[in-house]
Amino acid sequence: MRRLPVLTATAEYRHESIPAATDAVARIARDLGLEAVASDDPAVLDDLGDAAAAVLLHVSGDVLGERRRATLDEFVRGGGGFAAIHGAATAEPGWPGYVDLVGARFRSHPPLDDAPVTIRVEDAAHPSTAHLPAGGWRWSDEWYAFDRNPRDRVRVLLTVDETEYGAAGDDAMGADHPLAWAGEHGAGRTFVTALGHSASAWADPTFLGHVRGGIASVLRTA
Repeated sequence: MRRLPVLTATAEYRHESIPAATDAVARIARDLGLEAVASDDPAVLDDLGDAAAAVLLHVSGDVLGERRRATLDEFVRGGGGFAAIHGAATAEPGWPGYVDLVGARFRSHPPLDDAPVTIRVEDAAHPSTAHLPAGGWRWSDEWYAFDRNPRDRVRVLLTVDETEYGAAGDDAMGADHPLAWAGEHGAGRTFVTALGHSASAWADPTFLGHVRGGIASVLRTA
């Protein structure tokens, strides 16, 4: 059974949902015929030779170091898959090359509000979005804004109508506010989603379908 390394290390903010998220990703991995190997220890990424993909789940701060940064970058460029989920958009601020891998860096978010807003499905053909309602997905989360719009380098999958939660200042990106996207890094495929802040999200079938499809889309086939 192929491994799916899942890194949950944090040097800055640590999400309370990490245990629920880790359990959910392990179930998704089993469903995909994989064995999730989840750890707070960055050493989980030391040997990616037989990995189906690498997942950064709620990782925050600089945790990899130069050697593991190079290992991850070479793995993905060589055809390995990469998925960055929610807090992973805040990871590795000291690594300039990380933005090439993920497409954009976390900038800020407004205070958490449980009121659902409309997420627009920009691309319903992707495995992470094919199950979502075409008219918009009503969802509550922590609405990440990014330091740049990644649209010119990735396939945007989901956007949010930020007027529904009154985004302003650094929390606003304007009418085009991506939340999830798919990309390429060398010969490898990437999936990034800004969703998944709360533990309750990781028990929601619609959200889990989004994560499952995203991970499935980046798996190395050989």
